Amino acid sequence: MNTNQKAIELFEQNEYEKAMELFHKAVYESRDVQSLNNLAWMYLNEEEDEDNALELIKEAVTMNPSSYFPYNILGDIYIKQEKWKEAKEALRKSVSIQASNEALQNLAVVYYKLGELDKASEYFIKTAADSDHRMYSHVKCLIDLGRTKEAKIKLDAFNEKADDFVGEIEVADLYVELNCYKEAIQWFEKGYKEYWKTPNWIGRFVYALYKTNNFQRIDEVIQEAIEENKGEIEDTKKEEIEENWTENDKKEVIKKYMEEYNYYKKMIELLSSGYVPKLDFEPYSTSACYLFGCELHNNSEYQK
Repeated sequence: MNTNQKAIELFEQNEYEKAMELFHKAVYESRDVQSLNNLAWMYLNEEEDEDNALELIKEAVTMNPSSYFPYNILGDIYIKQEKWKEAKEALRKSVSIQASNEALQNLAVVYYKLGELDKASEYFIKTAADSDHRMYSHVKCLIDLGRTKEAKIKLDAFNEKADDFVGEIEVADLYVELNCYKEAIQWFEKGYKEYWKTPNWIGRFVYALYKTNNFQRIDEVIQEAIEENKGEIEDTKKEEIEENWTENDKKEVIKKYMEEYNYYKKMIELLSSGYVPKLDFEPYSTSACYLFGCELHNNSEYQK
């Protein structure tokens, strides 16, 4: 058993400090793609130390590795740092070696952030499953591109019984984006009792109701949101101060709830003045185990 294998074995046994010592030792013994990659992954994912991880993985990449692992790690770091152009370059290289699902999804996110919506749409669909978040992101790109007919056909096919279903409120949000308010209301109602009430989606639900002149339901939704909000304020006031829950923390939370309360109270006035609640959309990146030699994830050791 070599140093890398011993390090991974200790890591899997939750002997983190001993594992890190051996990952460092592996780099000392042979400063190669495998040792640099694995130590970089540990720094990034276990210590959240992007600087050390970046330094190590950049060195590994200069060796022109034949595996996509180092490039995915490099892409992960650049995404965390919001360096979208650098992330794009790293992930395109990764995909040229092997089109892993992680690289394809992350490349879609990067294209979206760069405003390259055609490419983002193309890459989201590459790994999308039935009615999941990647399909949702794909449809959002189609809407942004003005391809609304295609977007609605795909949105109409969303299945709430799918294994990775994105969620009722999320589907409703896209119908609002398409100005299909009746369909939006149907989906908002499906998720209404299941979702925690927050201003972003309650505002869009009320907006859809407003566009269909359903004022009775508007009053019900706003009142229920206000009552729930008032309950949260009262519960927060009763919470006892602790070491990790200071008086200032409590004041900040109450302030946030009061802002939400005022938003609900002014909602009709806002909508009457032409206010349109914006969709809170953020495509998310993904990652995986990129440790060479990790038997748990069937990762072989690096082959030159």
